[in-house]
Amino acid sequence: MSDPTADRQHPLALFGVEELITDEERRIRDTVRAFVADRIRPHLADWYEAGHVPARELAAELGRLGVLGMHLTGYGCAGTGAVSYGLACAELEAADSGLRSLVSVQGSLAMYAIHAFGSEAQKQRWLPELAAGRALGCFGLTEPDFGSNPAGMRTRARRDGTDWVLSGSKMWITNGTVADVAVVWARTDDGVRGFLVEAGTPGFTSTEITRKLSLRASVTAELAFDEVRLPAEAMLPDARGLRAPLSCLDEARFGIVFGATGAARDCLETTIEWAIDRQAFDRPVAGFQLTQQKLVDMTLELGKATLLALHLGRRKDAGTLRSEQISLGKLNNVREAIGIARECRTILAAAGITLDFAPLRHANNLESVLTYEGTSEVHTLVLGQALTGVPAFR
Repeated sequence: MSDPTADRQHPLALFGVEELITDEERRIRDTVRAFVADRIRPHLADWYEAGHVPARELAAELGRLGVLGMHLTGYGCAGTGAVSYGLACAELEAADSGLRSLVSVQGSLAMYAIHAFGSEAQKQRWLPELAAGRALGCFGLTEPDFGSNPAGMRTRARRDGTDWVLSGSKMWITNGTVADVAVVWARTDDGVRGFLVEAGTPGFTSTEITRKLSLRASVTAELAFDEVRLPAEAMLPDARGLRAPLSCLDEARFGIVFGATGAARDCLETTIEWAIDRQAFDRPVAGFQLTQQKLVDMTLELGKATLLALHLGRRKDAGTLRSEQISLGKLNNVREAIGIARECRTILAAAGITLDFAPLRHANNLESVLTYEGTSEVHTLVLGQALTGVPAFR
């Protein structure tokens, strides 16, 4: 008897996605995919269960792979296109959102801030080390009382002679306790400015946030600054006002647009394989109409999200991508990804609540992704303003 599954297609093959990427983009994607399969996947369940990840060790390996700040040019960065970076993010998040977060915070927040707003001396000092993974960076914008409204930040920096004195705190900072340098945003008499604060600076402490139910294979911290004295050259000279840190967030959100599709794809691939192999009532679970409806509905949303990510990536490479379009991609793709993860868990049934299968781990992680780099509510209001011209934030 012939195998009825022999002619089945991958969900993204139905959309012809492979035809939409170049050979170079495919090579980069496949290189990251192979690294993830060999180095990351065998350990994910253990890292997640333990709530610990060897961040510094992984950073060194990711640096050798060339993905840290890969979309930036010069200073040891690979200088790839936006689509290539996005495809790498998708492969990283297909493993775990925490891994993609490590790379996003390093490259699209810390490194991008230095690359876009730093002095030449700051770029020379930090970017080669961060690109190689010999150093880790973090990005301090969110505060305990001010997340979606960064304009309310209380962290302040005041002049004292030629120095700056920094006081305040930052919350939910990825890489915070393992970072060698923190990009910290603070109020000054001259508006919001950015500062580079090195680990070990007197008065600067970082405390890991534990007991998390999400992003357990990721380092999350609170940063505190108690009269931290910084030299004048610690300030990012070209960053003035909130527009600077918000532009960094756009860079990170772009990676999420692609990354979320990776998590969704991993869930769907896992679930299809399980449904074909698993027998119920003397037939494969994949043979039931209700199961097939779920798989088809999820495939439609994954395909549309992937096509949207590629479209936005092409616009970014062309220099025509607007901030509200990134909001559109982040809102849609994370929302659909978390829906796919949850639906996949229903097909996996009881097996789906264990770390032997990825969907519920992805769903838990995506709860954080739904919130950070702009909550779904904030992105909804961004798009609402784009549609109506009327701001509804207050």
